[in-house]
Amino acid sequence: MDSTEAYNLDNKALSRRYTKTLAFVKQTLPVGSTVLDVGITNPLSKLFEQEGYAVTNTKGEDLDDFPETVNQFKVEAAFAFEILEHLINPMGVLKNIHAKRLYASVPLSLWFAKAYRNKQVRWDQHFHEFEDWQFDWLLEKSGWQIVRTEKWTSPTGALGLRPLLRYLTPRYYVIEATKTELL
Repeated sequence: MDSTEAYNLDNKALSRRYTKTLAFVKQTLPVGSTVLDVGITNPLSKLFEQEGYAVTNTKGEDLDDFPETVNQFKVEAAFAFEILEHLINPMGVLKNIHAKRLYASVPLSLWFAKAYRNKQVRWDQHFHEFEDWQFDWLLEKSGWQIVRTEKWTSPTGALGLRPLLRYLTPRYYVIEATKTELL
């Protein structure tokens, strides 16, 4: 199974997040722009390609061990959607990105739910789930200046207290940032 088969786009929550992410990026990044999508090819990177963006993905390198992998790509923008929370030290990757603009999203820490962990797949777990101020600080310390942000909820459609809280409480935090000093 390749990485694009791991997700089901019929999933309403996933489809909603992808639609919102695409709309967020399209507000300021012209179609046709060259983009580095940090991580392996996935349904979201394929969606951006279908919309006319020239997307290149990093391969399967362990970005914690080799954060400099991203500096070989000279692009107009970089995407880091739902990837940085999987890294033990995302600062290395953020510092090494050679792009004028960064679009990134992370899951927010929820007081009523533990961090995501798939015990069967080592890479499918979150080392970080951020508060917005923590992610802002990480970006600032790694040379990025935030231009705009949005937060989204993640309704599941199920009944119960936790689904109600997911309907009301923001789960995703997305940013657009510019590099304060290009290398």
